[in-house]
Amino acid sequence: MFLDRVKIWLRAGDGGAGASTFRHEAHVPRGGPDGGDGGRGGSIHLRVDPGQTTLRDFQYKHHFRAPAGGRGSGARRHGKSGEDLELTIPPGTAVFDDATGELIADLVASGQSTMAARGGRGGLGNTHFATSTHQTPKHAQKGEPGEERWVRLELRLIADVGLVGLPNAGKSTLLAAVTAARPKIADYPFTTLEPNLGVMDLGGTDGSGDHRRPTIADVPGLIEGASIGAGLGHAFLRHVERTRVLVHVVDGSGRDPAWDFDVIRDELRAHDPALLEKPMLVAFNKIDVAAATEAWPEFRKARKRDGLHTVAISATTGEGISGFRAALAELLPPADELDADPEPSGVVVHRIDSAPDRVTVTREPDGAYRVAGRRIERIAAQTDFEVEESAERFQRDLERLGADEELRRAGVQPGDTVRFGTVELEWEAEPWAARR
Repeated sequence: MFLDRVKIWLRAGDGGAGASTFRHEAHVPRGGPDGGDGGRGGSIHLRVDPGQTTLRDFQYKHHFRAPAGGRGSGARRHGKSGEDLELTIPPGTAVFDDATGELIADLVASGQSTMAARGGRGGLGNTHFATSTHQTPKHAQKGEPGEERWVRLELRLIADVGLVGLPNAGKSTLLAAVTAARPKIADYPFTTLEPNLGVMDLGGTDGSGDHRRPTIADVPGLIEGASIGAGLGHAFLRHVERTRVLVHVVDGSGRDPAWDFDVIRDELRAHDPALLEKPMLVAFNKIDVAAATEAWPEFRKARKRDGLHTVAISATTGEGISGFRAALAELLPPADELDADPEPSGVVVHRIDSAPDRVTVTREPDGAYRVAGRRIERIAAQTDFEVEESAERFQRDLERLGADEELRRAGVQPGDTVRFGTVELEWEAEPWAARR
């Protein structure tokens, strides 16, 4: 089974909690704080493995979790960082945030990787909070939660040449005629249910021939309306986006080859107009059939007016295949360019939020108040509200960041529920009381 689109859940590891401990040694009165920091949680990375061609590894397993960081301990001993989790994907995989639809990374080159879920930072031990006026702090931070998200993986085949055409146009037969690929071939539409890849050897071995070896992808047949979801081919239109050259295979023995040609052109244009700007070779197939021989002169004349390269072939008998190879060789780039990564090149999207970290307060349907803001949510997640000193410190952070004022402006009253990320608290004058 060819799997080219999956959705997976990623949960990076939480950071370990910092320790709140004090030195206890003989002859050392009033030992100071010595709590170590928690370890960072493991992150989840996606890395390109050139040996993979589908997303089949994710067919049955959709949930992945990285280990948490270790807790800090006394004597300033820091917790162990959680090991990163690495998942391998085939070249040509685009990674999207499923909730927002934003592109995280578009990876094509061998070894390219992206961090898809970041591990939480470890909490600081109480040694970090000692001051000249407060030398025995009990406050230590909890670990920061790791990132959690659903991501969508979409594979777009990386091939030099893409074969497109209506069902039963002869694409699979042509692929078998020019490469060592052996796709399933039958004389009825929709024989091909998944893309097939083959490698074509353009030249000889005597040192004077063309030694380029382009990869060719046979994309399942498209039908009218494929770009908006009709038929089987719509799911595979993305696989021609990375190709350098398109070969449009037309069944010359069909009732109206010109109409068939226009249907595919319209679907390519509707999916992405840039596809029609790629170099294109039109392969008028089944020239060994009388109907095709009769239709060929008029078809060739019309395509010449369009400025398109056109060849007549019979993928079954081999007629015209040498001319097809020669025409394709002219459209393909030189060997050094052919060996380079295809466009678009792999990219990892880095989004830097230059806007100030504003605190906003909204009312949720159940009446609770939702406080949003990257920094205040992180502080809430790292606060141990069972420790009075930590709860008081959080109250001061609320005032310093303006969240306290925003909540009062929104009308919060004692006993109301206030949420910060996954933390839920009950509003009181002071200190705060954790519900969970």
